[in-house]
Amino acid sequence: MTEKLLNHRAEGPVSAPPLLLGPSLGTSHALWDKVAPELSITHRVVRWDLPGHGGSAAGLIAPGATVADLADLVLALADSLGIERFAYAGVSLGGAVGLHLAVHHPERVDSLAVICSSAHFNGRGPWEERAERVRREGLGWLVESANSRWFAGDFTVPELVRDHVEADPEAYAACCDALAAFDLRDRLTEISARTLLVAGRQDPATPPPHLREIADAVPGATLVELPGASHLAPAQCPEAILTTLRAHLDGGARRGMQVRREVLGDPHVDRAQARQTPFTARFQDFISRYAWGEIWTDPTLSRRERSMITLTALVAHGHYDELAMHVRAARRNGLTPEEIGAVLLQTAVYCGVPAANSAFATAQRVLAEETEG
Repeated sequence: MTEKLLNHRAEGPVSAPPLLLGPSLGTSHALWDKVAPELSITHRVVRWDLPGHGGSAAGLIAPGATVADLADLVLALADSLGIERFAYAGVSLGGAVGLHLAVHHPERVDSLAVICSSAHFNGRGPWEERAERVRREGLGWLVESANSRWFAGDFTVPELVRDHVEADPEAYAACCDALAAFDLRDRLTEISARTLLVAGRQDPATPPPHLREIADAVPGATLVELPGASHLAPAQCPEAILTTLRAHLDGGARRGMQVRREVLGDPHVDRAQARQTPFTARFQDFISRYAWGEIWTDPTLSRRERSMITLTALVAHGHYDELAMHVRAARRNGLTPEEIGAVLLQTAVYCGVPAANSAFATAQRVLAEETEG
């Protein structure tokens, strides 16, 4: 791993929708150990370490650092992995990074989940004092109180406490500098990504009012409060976090189904849904989530352009039943019969005359049905 990038762990299919997971101060990506493997069934999960934590180099951060600096490191990591747009979920400082990304880089954030975090962290004073003492004395005095700050009751995760012990004091102090300077309250109304806020009712660091403040300001945000959860909710209440994140991330499937109906028409989608069986259910979900929720919603190409590409691909592979469906879709996307004919004529050059001949026959039948109707 190059020292210029944050250390990370990637799980799940490379072709799946990307989901970045951010950690809390003092922890590593192990914070997500009980959650990430389950999320990786449907997503390309990338969880990262803060500078000087886990496997990330301490030199990635310097005194006087800001949350913007951390966000830039996350974007550099995403760029190195070929990830342009992603869902994001983060805890505490990791959640603050997500808020910054959603405000300052909205084109990169598809959806946002802010867990046990805040739009501000109670002013500069306490964090500047902590940073100064950590630089002077190290982290031992903080590690002693880790369980009471992080977990409710007698619960603990030894691996996370060990992460705290092994964190680099200078990098930890620089992260405290970032928390001291962070206050995004006046920008929250600008967030356009679908946003989920999760509060732990027993969280002493960022209690529920901090998450309610964000929920009240971000348009359309959803707030969930977890009984029995303290600051590191993904470690203490993984099932509850999984349930809330899955419901939140399923927005891709909902959006995909909406686009699928707009392009293919309600009658076609209704027939496909009616034919669905337990055997085909996951395939239908894949189509809605990936083909329609990720590809067809990408604004890089217009729907007209996507229809032209789709028609050509279907002719090339001889999928004439699908071609008929997408001729109808092309008309909904604004293509004229003449433009459809021009696309099919182009396929005669590059896909062959016999393929184009069959395609013209299919398209003519569909367009005639449209005229008769």
